[in-house]
Amino acid sequence: MDTISGLAARHVRMVLSTSRIVRDPADTDARLLAHHPSIVAMWHGQFLCMPLIKPKTMPVSNMVAKHADGEMIGRTLLHFDMGLIRGAGAGDSGKDRGGAGALRAALKALKGGTTVAMTTDIPPGPARVAGLGIVTIARMSGRPILPAAVATGRFFTLPTWSRMTINLPFTRLALVVGDPIHVPRDADDAELERYRQLVEDAMNATTVRAYELAGGDITRTLPQEKLPPRKSGFLLSAYRGATWAARPAAMTILKRRAARGKEVPERLGERLGIASEPRPVGPLAWFHAASVGETNSVLALMDELKRRHPTLNLLLTTVTTTSAKIAKERLPAGAIHQFVPLDNPAFCKRFVEHWRPDLGLFVESEIWPNLIVEANGAGVPLALVNGRMSQRSTQRWRRLSSLSQPVFSRFDLVLTQNRRIAKRLKSLGARKIAVTGNLKYDAPPPPVDAVALDALRNAIGERPVFLAASTHPGEDDIVLRAAETLRAVIPSLLTVIAPRHPERGADVAALAGARGDAVARRSAGDAIDEATRIYVADTIGELGLFYTLAGAAFIGGSLVEHGGQNPIEAIKLDAAILSGPHTFNFTETYETLARFDGVRLVRDTAELAAAAQEVFEDREKAAKLKSHASAAIATLGGALEKTLEALAPWLPQGAPGEAAPQPELLPHDAP
Repeated sequence: MDTISGLAARHVRMVLSTSRIVRDPADTDARLLAHHPSIVAMWHGQFLCMPLIKPKTMPVSNMVAKHADGEMIGRTLLHFDMGLIRGAGAGDSGKDRGGAGALRAALKALKGGTTVAMTTDIPPGPARVAGLGIVTIARMSGRPILPAAVATGRFFTLPTWSRMTINLPFTRLALVVGDPIHVPRDADDAELERYRQLVEDAMNATTVRAYELAGGDITRTLPQEKLPPRKSGFLLSAYRGATWAARPAAMTILKRRAARGKEVPERLGERLGIASEPRPVGPLAWFHAASVGETNSVLALMDELKRRHPTLNLLLTTVTTTSAKIAKERLPAGAIHQFVPLDNPAFCKRFVEHWRPDLGLFVESEIWPNLIVEANGAGVPLALVNGRMSQRSTQRWRRLSSLSQPVFSRFDLVLTQNRRIAKRLKSLGARKIAVTGNLKYDAPPPPVDAVALDALRNAIGERPVFLAASTHPGEDDIVLRAAETLRAVIPSLLTVIAPRHPERGADVAALAGARGDAVARRSAGDAIDEATRIYVADTIGELGLFYTLAGAAFIGGSLVEHGGQNPIEAIKLDAAILSGPHTFNFTETYETLARFDGVRLVRDTAELAAAAQEVFEDREKAAKLKSHASAAIATLGGALEKTLEALAPWLPQGAPGEAAPQPELLPHDAP
């Protein structure tokens, strides 16, 4: 390590000795000495040549982190007659990095007449965002913050979170020291945040000035979240061209879907971007969700936005007919629902031009390239809320980087459910990312139709109900065999199978019938009688009914390698949940449930039957399983408030806009 630090120090001195030096102000030493002792601020990743800014007669101690990289940097700084303060803020990592000790040491150094140099942003990022640590030190010490930057015309950068810059020799070298920032000793939290932003802005201005003087391209040093959106890519251009060419076939496709019940015939124009309602007067926030699950996840957010901003108009677009029904029943008063246009440049442009949203919020993993491109091109700020992306989907998007990078980089803000997802989305080109948690944890339980529930209870009577929810191919046979084992000890058992895709209802019923089970199908209107052993719930939007009725609920997609399904609705409707081992799509949820002992994990038919039998026969254990699951979910809440806080700067401001003209109601066979 001494060898490396020695080489680094010699490299810095070579940059100094071979470069033409430019200063701002002309005498940077005078500015630093005039405010000594002070807190010299720098950006992480831009510190390699920062020792060159130090006046020879001024004592300086640098704050360096307690890890291997920090140790190497610290030893390099010793070559320039600088002291060390070991420790740094934790940032979003939550790790103890010696911040409290570093704070005490910094205050002691400043009081003793030593200037303290420190990076303003905190690992692991976000980069170029000032932390509160530096303004806290300034407030407690009474000493000013001096933003500083060193830049060279020639350099290369490393692919680190902070875009670590290696300055090269034989170039122009700029040394810049900004104006001092004094933080009042009596500053409250709100004022500290204001001064934090002031420091951040001053650091950005100082860094820009340094690169201007050095003649360097500052964009090469910017971290991903600070880069402008990538506007083009071969696959994006090809996709836009192909979808444009497919425009004449749109109505034919829509009519066929309508014939199969997948579209609302009288609203086909909406799928062509032709609005069926006028744009309301005032600011408009537009939410786009795919179907029922995504819609349910943002209903509470929409309700709270309307409560806090009564003049804010809300528009929800969805894809499925079922989500349209949910929207009609549960959207806040005055909110508008439209079917999303097909992802065609012309249809999307027509949609955006009519609605002119002040903010566009895409939900979870609803990525429609043309819709995003057209909205971004029209100047609509875009956010991805409750962002979700599986590892499998991430790998597919990565293989299409010339599509994913220009699409994901167009989001102005990405709010994700957890850190794993944040990393995945960043790798796809997302820029400004924050982890806010899963909105579904804060959502109320889905409403249950009281009339339908009473009818089912009357039909089922006192029979115990074993539910297999959201099953996938390969799981139905396992459930049927487990149900047969259970009936040996619970003869009156009714097993309900709700396939993830209702169109599989006939196949599930046939599978059960082939085993000799008496089967009824909900989609066919079959009645449940005493002889019914298997009830196939092959309808959409009614799963809440069966969670409410179930004594034990197996959550599907987990005995096959699909990755599981979300158990939150089941828990909120007081079902005791069982799951297979394959839950990688909801890792955080299931890890928390396991830690609280709020789920029974099973691997095969025998374990599924045994776990369900225990729930039915031991009421005390069943009650504990339910309460533990509820407690686990409660610890994961808070996403709603975090999301609202993150969106606050992006919400429409200023005077309401004018109403749009009435929509052009074209014939349904128009392309």
